[in-house]
Amino acid sequence: MKRFLLGFSCFALALSCGATEDITRNNDNPTINTADHYWQQHVDYEMEIDMDVNTFQYKGKQKLVYTNNSPDVLNRVYYHLYFNAFQPGSEMDVRSRTIADPSPKIGDRISKLLPNEIGYIKVNSLKQNGTAISHETVGTVLEVKLDKPIQPGEKVTFNMDFDAQVPVQIRRSGRNNKEGVALSMTQWYPKLAEYDDEGWHADPYIGREFHGVWGDYDVKLTIDKDYVVGGTGYVQSETKAKKGKKTIHFKAPKVHDFTWAADPDFIHDTFEMPNGPKLHFYYKKDLEPKYLENWKKLQPDTAKLMEYFSNNIGQYPYEQYSVIQGGDGGMEYAMCTLITGQRSYGSLLGVTAHEMAHTWFQFLLATNEAKHEWMDEGFTSYISSLAMNELSEKKSDNPLAGSYRNYLGLANSGYEQPLTTHADRYAYNQVYGAAAYSKGAVFIAQLGYIIGEDNLKKTIKKYFNDFAFKHPKPMDIVRTAERVTDFELDWYLIDFGQTTNTIDYAVKSIEGKSVTLERIGLMPMPIDLSVTYTDGTTEAFYIPLQMMRGEKPTSATIINDWAWAMPTYSFDAKKAVKSVEIDPSQMMADIKRENNTFTLE
Repeated sequence: MKRFLLGFSCFALALSCGATEDITRNNDNPTINTADHYWQQHVDYEMEIDMDVNTFQYKGKQKLVYTNNSPDVLNRVYYHLYFNAFQPGSEMDVRSRTIADPSPKIGDRISKLLPNEIGYIKVNSLKQNGTAISHETVGTVLEVKLDKPIQPGEKVTFNMDFDAQVPVQIRRSGRNNKEGVALSMTQWYPKLAEYDDEGWHADPYIGREFHGVWGDYDVKLTIDKDYVVGGTGYVQSETKAKKGKKTIHFKAPKVHDFTWAADPDFIHDTFEMPNGPKLHFYYKKDLEPKYLENWKKLQPDTAKLMEYFSNNIGQYPYEQYSVIQGGDGGMEYAMCTLITGQRSYGSLLGVTAHEMAHTWFQFLLATNEAKHEWMDEGFTSYISSLAMNELSEKKSDNPLAGSYRNYLGLANSGYEQPLTTHADRYAYNQVYGAAAYSKGAVFIAQLGYIIGEDNLKKTIKKYFNDFAFKHPKPMDIVRTAERVTDFELDWYLIDFGQTTNTIDYAVKSIEGKSVTLERIGLMPMPIDLSVTYTDGTTEAFYIPLQMMRGEKPTSATIINDWAWAMPTYSFDAKKAVKSVEIDPSQMMADIKRENNTFTLE
């Protein structure tokens, strides 16, 4: 185990720095016309928040209109109370102190918090359509017993009064982070849990990842008049309030979360893109000159990143995006990201690229990242690596090489868990990281190897067009690729996404013109092959996978299919063969590359 963990030290450091195309939509209730009768819930929030920047406590009033678009009668609802995780004895605290490789950001810090340093959200009253209802706080979840069941198609109004305290900044949220940002307000309000065709998702907040209901937000924040505030939503007005405070009114349409950050020493810059959106940058004015220069340099490059993602995934749909100094590293939110600001320029740009890419892969294509964290982190790692390579002066032939190395290290370690593992249930944090970020990135990159790069580009754009503002699942990306190519691809999701089966193909022998290959690993794949003849010429071959029922576009010589159950495969080349290489592009995640080549002495 020690050797495995050391092998992932660089990776850990890097982490720290079903539907068809027939879609109809309206703002409240997006639907897809399929036999599956796709549906999703909808919620509208109205909140009035009064923040005391001296005590870091705030009072909130929340009106929530919940539309039950499901075919089910709901007898209960649940709210997330994320700030309750930052208390001694919480599940987050205990898990961090008992896992073999705790996050250094958390460690045992929660266990040492004093009463005025903890986080909490206390629900004082809750009404359903004007009638008081019973509720119980269980860790980070509020369990609510309804006065009356919510019928299919019914709208219900919940009114809540709550008190809260911002914890000392430990993980993502909090006050006074290590760079002195006063308020990083993420997961800060009572947030209704998601209900879908798989039921309720009222997961406790233990380690990571979130899931939310699509809706519209109307937030009025009252705060000290000297504080500069940025985050989700469009500012409607800013008015004076009593006792040296001001009230900022935000509206955020079609999002599934609401985040803000505030500090009296924020510089607020804007950068206008020719065709939108407007980019906002919030960073502290007391940063060292080299960091201030980095935040200025970041602004035009952020515009380039926005353009790249819009062109290669789908058009960014909002009018603004904000990069805000705050939090504990880098974390994505609706219309914004919070990142720490005291970084080298390369690190600042790289984190911005990754977190901005999350706008598409999780905030617009809103997977349940607790259950399918690899679709969130992996797809983001894939597209942000391509974007960074595009911006780089020195282009890499394979910008995903690092993701492949990390995945191969995981697959050969003996500690891999399948991608179906819940984000909180990995035995080791580093195994989670390698699976979610690296294997997830390899999943989408290797899909390009299987179906062809042009087909992958079409798949990503169609996936966005079909599933933006929805909650896609793993089969949705596979079915999208099938619609683009007319191939059968369920085997790919099953083996690579739902098991720890590995790819291992080898060149077994060369005899004159005859070449024999061998499948050693359990996972099937089509094969790209390069043959060098004894006269020095080369030829590329393509061996289709029989169960795929098709061949990717290729200029290589296509030969007979390979049926998976057959452990060996032989064919005759045109001339005497000197050497053979399987997968010369190294875009197939073969776990033992040394047996991919064979040369006659």
